[in-house]
Amino acid sequence: MKRLLLMSVLIASCMLSIAQVNYKTREEIPEKYKWNFDDMYTSWEAWEADLAAIQKEMDEMLTYKGKLGQSADNLLAMMSLQENLMKKAYKAYSFVNLQSTVDNRNTELQSKLQKVQLMFAQFGVSMAWMSPEMIQIPEATMKQWIADNEALKVYEFELTDMYRLQKHVRSEEMEHLISLFSQVSGNSGEVFKALSTADIVFPEVELSNGEKVTVTPGGYSQVVTHNKNQEDRRKAFEAFYDIYYKNKHTYAAIYNGIVQSNWANARAKNYPTCLDAKLEGNAIPTDVYLNLINTVKKHTAPVQKYSKLRKKVLGLEKYYSFDGSLSLVDFNKRYPYEEAVEIVTESVLPLGKDYQSKLKTATSNGWLDVYENPGKRSGAFSLGVYGVHPYMMLNYDETLNYVFTLTHELGHTMHTMLSNETQPFATHHYTIFVAEVASTFNEQLLLDYMMENTKDPLERIALLNQAIKGIIGTFYAQTMFADYEYQVHTLAEQGRPVNADVLTNIWKELADTYYGDTSEPTQYSGYAWTRIPHFFNSPFYVYQYATCYASSAKLYKDVTEGKKKDRQAALERYITLLKSGGNDHPMEQLKKAGVDLSKPETILAVINQLDQLVDQLALELEKLEK
Repeated sequence: MKRLLLMSVLIASCMLSIAQVNYKTREEIPEKYKWNFDDMYTSWEAWEADLAAIQKEMDEMLTYKGKLGQSADNLLAMMSLQENLMKKAYKAYSFVNLQSTVDNRNTELQSKLQKVQLMFAQFGVSMAWMSPEMIQIPEATMKQWIADNEALKVYEFELTDMYRLQKHVRSEEMEHLISLFSQVSGNSGEVFKALSTADIVFPEVELSNGEKVTVTPGGYSQVVTHNKNQEDRRKAFEAFYDIYYKNKHTYAAIYNGIVQSNWANARAKNYPTCLDAKLEGNAIPTDVYLNLINTVKKHTAPVQKYSKLRKKVLGLEKYYSFDGSLSLVDFNKRYPYEEAVEIVTESVLPLGKDYQSKLKTATSNGWLDVYENPGKRSGAFSLGVYGVHPYMMLNYDETLNYVFTLTHELGHTMHTMLSNETQPFATHHYTIFVAEVASTFNEQLLLDYMMENTKDPLERIALLNQAIKGIIGTFYAQTMFADYEYQVHTLAEQGRPVNADVLTNIWKELADTYYGDTSEPTQYSGYAWTRIPHFFNSPFYVYQYATCYASSAKLYKDVTEGKKKDRQAALERYITLLKSGGNDHPMEQLKKAGVDLSKPETILAVINQLDQLVDQLALELEKLEK
């Protein structure tokens, strides 16, 4: 049932409460800026009918218990039945989950979502026999069946790869016991979502000019990004983080529950560590993870150089974390949504007219949920629904940052479109390990396009700053997060306590390593871990932002530099990667495309790129002064 864990690529992004797009209710938002759920189901009755069909197919699958090893025909029939079930499951789950995403306060939707989750959890329990039974089929027999049966070839990668993981498949009784806890183990993440979204009450602050601002994620971002009064930024920062600070013990208890659950599941499946449990399924060597966090930790000088440059340019006697988003120059250009779509569309032309045409389709009505509304989840993501189309969520605010967020999410969507068009359902689902390649590749295309087409020195500075923040946020910060997760899970594995003080101290030590003494401490220093959704929703996910960024940087260089013949070959390899879905292990897919993450120079190239960008930004700022 692992495919029921739908890929939801969530990125941290700024959301501003800007008058033009600050809708008081969802009903005020024009339909063209909202998702069209009719593309999945035109009524709840149709959704209920699919749930009934799924239940029937679940019951039918049970009839194959004890028969899988008897013949290739039995195995094929069961695999085909499971595929039909999973297609419906993706759509049925997405239909209610996406509606809940933009309306977290709707308890009726929450009930429907729980209904689906419960049904699949029960199915996981009833099908606990399947993996142990399949693994009893001799590997040689399985290979012969696949060779002799054309219809089975579509499942070849999945069927043969299970023998690599054979030692982690437990007895039927043990698998049944593990599956009983599947729903419980995911409950902590739901508690975090409720506490941080549905039940959270954001305070209001009065700024020095008398303006009152509710410090939602968007309101907070507007103040720290645009308000030049440091005391106003401090006031917004303290009000915003105080919500999380006051609940730090609750957040710690939730996170400890998630970490302990990960450790329990790892041991139950015979993995030595939580990290092994998360990586081995996709054949990712643990050295890739450890080399990443250790290499980046040793090369934090460019990050600190950037912070010192910011302090100097802003003319601040003391520099705080809440000063890190303030614009370096007076660049307040707005990019209306339609204009942003046009810019992004033009920027992807180097990938070919076919790619550009598909992107235009992806920005059609009904595919994107564009603006923020009360009760809507923060951030942005793209989620594919096989047989329908991807759905992209934004909280678009007309800033330059969100133009980059738009192209980022469209990168995911294009990856999904190309994969779904090329791959059968069995191999359409690409792994998270390669998921961020297409998104960050698009960001680099956008940066180059906008730098080439602007004559505004302020916009050039803003673009360079955007690129720098992109590397720090996508590569450095995510590696720091990955280090944090690794250290916390290691504590659990050693039987040591995990509480608010422990979690905060680990965060402070890492922040000191990454940022040195470039910013002043505050009462809330060390508590950012309380509000990072990935820790609570998808453990050991974030490192892949960094590895993907390094991969896309290498691919981008190959596609845009060198001889025309070499560039064309690199482009073909890149598009092939996007079309390959999950038809191989991700490390192998990247190697075919031209990236080897086992080589330190792949990681160091991004570090050097950041160093050069900071120097370029310093020069542009000097020109402006002159």
